[in-house]
Amino acid sequence: MITGCGDTLSIISAAPHHSIERVTKSSAGGARDPTSAHPYDAHSENGSLPSLQLELRHGGHPIVMSGVQGKRWNDSDTDYCDWSDLRRNWRQTGHIGEMGMHCNHGISSSLIMAETNHAEKNGSLEEQPTIESQRKVAMSPGEYLGTRATTLKPPMNQAPNPIKLLMMLTRKQWAFFAVAFIAWSWDAFDFFTVSLTVEQLAEEFDKTKTDITWGITLVLMFRSVGSILFGIAADRYGRKWPFVLNNILFIILELGTGFCNTYGQFLACRALFGIAMGGLYGNAAATALEDCPEAARGLISGMLQQGYAFGYLLAVVFARALVDTTSHGWRPYYWFAACPPVLIIAFRLMLPETDAFIARQKERVAMGSITGTFMKEGKVALKRHWLLLTYMVLLMAGFNFMSHGSQDLYPTMLSNQYNYSPNAVTVTQVVANLGAITGGTTIGYCSQIFGRRFSIIIVSIIGGALLYPYTFVSSSAVNAAAFFEQFCVQGAWGVIPIHLMELSPGAFRTFVVGTSYQLGNLVSSASSTIESTIGERYPLPPNPKTGASRYEYGRVICIFMGAVYAYVILLTFLGPEYLRRSFDIEHDDDLREVTGRPVGANATVDSHGEVNGKESGEDAKRIEKAET
Repeated sequence: MITGCGDTLSIISAAPHHSIERVTKSSAGGARDPTSAHPYDAHSENGSLPSLQLELRHGGHPIVMSGVQGKRWNDSDTDYCDWSDLRRNWRQTGHIGEMGMHCNHGISSSLIMAETNHAEKNGSLEEQPTIESQRKVAMSPGEYLGTRATTLKPPMNQAPNPIKLLMMLTRKQWAFFAVAFIAWSWDAFDFFTVSLTVEQLAEEFDKTKTDITWGITLVLMFRSVGSILFGIAADRYGRKWPFVLNNILFIILELGTGFCNTYGQFLACRALFGIAMGGLYGNAAATALEDCPEAARGLISGMLQQGYAFGYLLAVVFARALVDTTSHGWRPYYWFAACPPVLIIAFRLMLPETDAFIARQKERVAMGSITGTFMKEGKVALKRHWLLLTYMVLLMAGFNFMSHGSQDLYPTMLSNQYNYSPNAVTVTQVVANLGAITGGTTIGYCSQIFGRRFSIIIVSIIGGALLYPYTFVSSSAVNAAAFFEQFCVQGAWGVIPIHLMELSPGAFRTFVVGTSYQLGNLVSSASSTIESTIGERYPLPPNPKTGASRYEYGRVICIFMGAVYAYVILLTFLGPEYLRRSFDIEHDDDLREVTGRPVGANATVDSHGEVNGKESGEDAKRIEKAET
């Protein structure tokens, strides 16, 4: 039988040397639920267990196990099976015992074939790798490419009421999401302070606007440094204290920028700010999503990502309120930006570590050395997942080109090519950001139903179709095009936090999510420069009122974005997807390889409040405090 998730699968006619006719599924303790059940079929040529073949269909995807001799699951890239327990029981008892099975679709089950006496073929059972990245011999590049189209088929998971999904979160999980969302929003606010005060800064430091934009470029360049430093710290020491340190740096550097008197001081502050900003994204994603209920992940992911657009809206509002409204000019804007992180720090100090990190830290304690185990996990992650990590950086480069390419030069296009007034540009930008917030939340939710890759590809195709009205309409009707174009751009982005989390190795989620995002950002940092340079090759008649030069930026943005959409669609199609992947350590094969045994609840807190295991001191105390 196969048991799991409250369901039982019974094998009919499974006696030795008899054909297995079918597998039936019944709901334990109640009637079968046709809305949530998944069809299962089983068949074999002669019924003998060594040639047993089970075909399980989960969400429309076939999962085939053939032969207990150790052939792997012939399946999509989202399901895997562990044969280690099966091998051990075969050798000890001469028959099949219990085999632990985990499917990334979210099912944890046990396959039990008790009292089935068969000779061990060739004297042994091969232990097979458990996840796609370990199957380099079993799956050739050609075979992998052959699965890209079939695995793109939407699983069509049940579409629950979004309100019910939000109600699934506990008070602590809501607190984790809230602190992550607020911090990510204010991170974006701090980033946009320079782009919204370029003219004032240029006048203050007696520099050109191009010189001031180096303050933006330096932030983009140094964000990768921050993601590496703070990502490793968060994966080793916990999400809490690196998060707090991040926000302390925001306070210091925003205040420092407000007191800068020279151009050199300004650039130094922005470079250091880039390090702080780069360290926050991965930590915020891990804090918000690690403990999130699986069914609500897509929706919460979309909501979290739109903190960036929300931060931009806040930056626009407070720029209007604080810039050049006092005798201090632009400086109060930066002084104010340093205040909210104080409240964010207080909020985070009230919360513990995430449950997922606490469980992982317990396993490290049980291994005898937290740091040693962490280093071993790093080696295993690089060995197994280096190709996947490279893919994630390339994917994030495309996504960042998509956002920067559609947004950075767009206000310039409106004002320069179509002669929009500053107020009209602001209105269009606000409408576009409202579309971004709506799209990110909506498509993030839909990705839980239709799959991450499918959702990204479909919304990218729609976004490509909207490029013409987005860039060639000069009337106020462009507001509608801007709304829906950014709905698509940020709709695709809404899938990214949880997609990256599911792709990342468990021990290095913060580091991998943050670094892949920031390295992609670094690659795309020149997108506005590329568009501006190409745009100058398409001059228009000078402005009749001011005589200023005009350029056809709309054509350039349209062509550039068309190429970016094609790149994102292709890379998403070729890439893997681990929809509904469990974040529990029990299902972490990397950690299992490091420990050499099944993991989960192996280090406990005894009656004296001490963490059992060979590690002691501050690490054990930190786990104890985090748990309480």
